[in-house]
Amino acid sequence: MIIKSIYLRKNFYYGVSLVSGLFLLGHFWNLFFVLGIVGVSAFFALIIVDLIILYRENHNVLEGSRKHSDRFSFGDPNTVVIEVRNLLPLRIRCEVIDELPPQFQIRDFFRKGWLLPGEVWSFSYTLQPLERGEYEFGNLNVFISTPQGMLSRRINAAGKAKVKVYPSFMQMRKFELMAFSNRLSDVGIKKVRKFGHQMEFDQIREYIEGDDIRTINWKATARRDHLMVNQYQDEKSQQVFSLIDMGRTMKMPFEGKSLLDYAINTSLVLSNIAMLKHDKAGLITFNEKVRCLLPAQRDPRHLQIIMEMLYSQQTGFLEHNLEALYATVRHKIPQRSLLVLYTNFESLKSAHREMPLLKRLAANHLLVVVFFENTEVEKLIHNNAEDIEDIYRQTIAEKFIFDKKLIVKELERNGIQAILSKPGKLTVATINKYLEFKSRGLI
Repeated sequence: MIIKSIYLRKNFYYGVSLVSGLFLLGHFWNLFFVLGIVGVSAFFALIIVDLIILYRENHNVLEGSRKHSDRFSFGDPNTVVIEVRNLLPLRIRCEVIDELPPQFQIRDFFRKGWLLPGEVWSFSYTLQPLERGEYEFGNLNVFISTPQGMLSRRINAAGKAKVKVYPSFMQMRKFELMAFSNRLSDVGIKKVRKFGHQMEFDQIREYIEGDDIRTINWKATARRDHLMVNQYQDEKSQQVFSLIDMGRTMKMPFEGKSLLDYAINTSLVLSNIAMLKHDKAGLITFNEKVRCLLPAQRDPRHLQIIMEMLYSQQTGFLEHNLEALYATVRHKIPQRSLLVLYTNFESLKSAHREMPLLKRLAANHLLVVVFFENTEVEKLIHNNAEDIEDIYRQTIAEKFIFDKKLIVKELERNGIQAILSKPGKLTVATINKYLEFKSRGLI
């Protein structure tokens, strides 16, 4: 086992070359022969010294650790901290090689430095996962050598570790913090004016200067002989369901992520905001069949359950099945709810094909269809046309964009709310729509 952990360094090969040269010259001059003997003796003495220093205490040479969170946030920079402590009474050279999860495709991670006796070397690096699921770190390998550098010993400072990559909870926390501090407008969330009294009755209290005179309760005023007003509060415990399409159309990439990834991140943020507004959040994912169904709840542990269900969801290669979704909603969600359907339409014809089922969903629930702008097609329009072929391309691209706008009009004409958004702005657009519904008392 010791032999397997011994690694020859450059100084070893330099010493072998020097000793061989001295012996070769020793055939001609006795002086060089004597120097060769001395060189060989010194060379092997250095090797023995390195062996004694590096292996004299098998478990008290070096300590190392890899520190990171038990879960990573999808699409966000996640910090990993490496710490190495020198337990030898002399200065050593350290080379750190961390075996990163294969999903990152990083095979050249390498750090090196010198450590004094008892010194702790700490450094950090960030990883940005672009796939959800389970990641596995390999060993943390530390190669140490003495100043003469004849040999190097490998130490396994930390073993394998598994990490789950969840939907972007860092983005969720950012919106949550801004909601608590009333700073949602900083990220584009609009402040929507309240409309009328679409609220629940709370209590009757005494009139305070500045209260709306339209809320005066004249019967209570007559009984008490002074002005009394009705106090209202926002309606609570409404159900908000995220319906996530995992069919082939959601595989389309944008800035290293798929449309499904953006839909999942947005649904997590929306669920959190809804529960902060005292509503209940639920979840349904589907492709050719319904994959998961999570009833709407408002429990402190419910958000963690949503994250556990979302982190392993993947797109398929088949078309989505809206019939299966409609049957599930009809039998499992009897109460009128807000349904946010994340899907994608690339043509007006595909939207017309799905329209009858969407109208059925909207008959009993408040349905919002969320789909995506094709940003690559938009880039094509702004390119300079150099020949007739380029003009044809731009004309077709403009037709695709116009069809997306027609889909929005067609949905609204059939009583279905619609959001057409760029993937990067999806979260803000969806939360704005939810807050608008709350202010208008539609849910």
